[in-house]
Amino acid sequence: MAAHRIKDDAEAIAVATSLAARFAEGAGRRDRERALPFEGVEAFSASGLWAVTVPRSHGGAEVSNATLARIVALIAAADPSLAQIPQSHFVLLDGLRLIGSQEQKVFFFGEVLAGKRIGNAFSETGGKDVLDIRARLEHTADGWFLTGRKAYATGALYAHWVPVSARDDEGNVVYAYLRRDAPGLTVVDDWNGLGQRTTASGTVIADRVAVEPGHILRRHLAFATPSLAGPFSQLLHASIDLGIGRGAFDAAVRIVREVARPWIDSGRDRAADDPHSIAIVGDLQIRLHAAEALVQRAARFLDEHRHAPTAQHVAEASVRVAEARVLADDIALQASNRLLELGGTRTALASAGYDRHWRDARTHTLHDPVRWKRHHIGNHTLNGTPLPLHVWV
Repeated sequence: MAAHRIKDDAEAIAVATSLAARFAEGAGRRDRERALPFEGVEAFSASGLWAVTVPRSHGGAEVSNATLARIVALIAAADPSLAQIPQSHFVLLDGLRLIGSQEQKVFFFGEVLAGKRIGNAFSETGGKDVLDIRARLEHTADGWFLTGRKAYATGALYAHWVPVSARDDEGNVVYAYLRRDAPGLTVVDDWNGLGQRTTASGTVIADRVAVEPGHILRRHLAFATPSLAGPFSQLLHASIDLGIGRGAFDAAVRIVREVARPWIDSGRDRAADDPHSIAIVGDLQIRLHAAEALVQRAARFLDEHRHAPTAQHVAEASVRVAEARVLADDIALQASNRLLELGGTRTALASAGYDRHWRDARTHTLHDPVRWKRHHIGNHTLNGTPLPLHVWV
């Protein structure tokens, strides 16, 4: 399916708003049945939204980070799984912009503008930590070959291109872009998370897959100079959490208005008049609006320093995005938990499907520990300690 070419930020928001309404229909059923949204993903990329960050110099809309954050949150409020699937896609496009060769930019930006999707195969299990990469890219007399096993490969099952992280012969981390149907590459649909059930974040196995030299991205160079790569990646995660929080909050309001009964001690005829329910909804709204404000504040700062960031800009961006991530994490968990409390026992029924909001929130917020963001923010404020340079800050 040929992809639509979005022209500007306003059109991107309009398209995302329309798609979000479409994705909200059936989101509960897809979660309950773990019905993988192949048609939804196709519609998502065909809409042109997966290409909105392609630079104008290469034919894209190059929307602002503030707009991208709004797009991701809109989709996440409707279906958090669909919002998470292109997260790595956008991060990888940003990486191409930062460190890709001119030939790589022309080729891969052109692929994305045509509707092609980029997945990911970065994480591994069993090592010391997330930086313990054991996959290997070897250079032999016969060419480049990649071997490794990856987990949590969100989007790979739906992708046309699967970048696989590996260490080269010098020990540097690189991304090898592999075609989804490359001989020796296997994508296994074995994701069984309690939430985010349809992201297909399964296993990728590369068995000595041949790699074209022009499809190797020297990922370690992204942090060789001041770069907003880390804050940008985290901004997308904050936007997903924010969207989950918005979806849960909207569901909580509907529950109080239409489903819940007032508690006997309230003396009220409607749950919407129960004073404790009113206070809880008010508190959630404050938290939601605070998270929305911090996400947009962080996004605008990234926009201001997008093309020539200094080390000081990167440090400030990391703090701002970390602050946004903490509050977005908070509202996702608070709203999805409180909606069950507000609705009472009937909202705990599996047939009602309200638990999916909490399961999605709890699963996505495990991506990286928010407790460390609080530490980094405090350490920077008190001691001037720079935040680490990686995609988890």
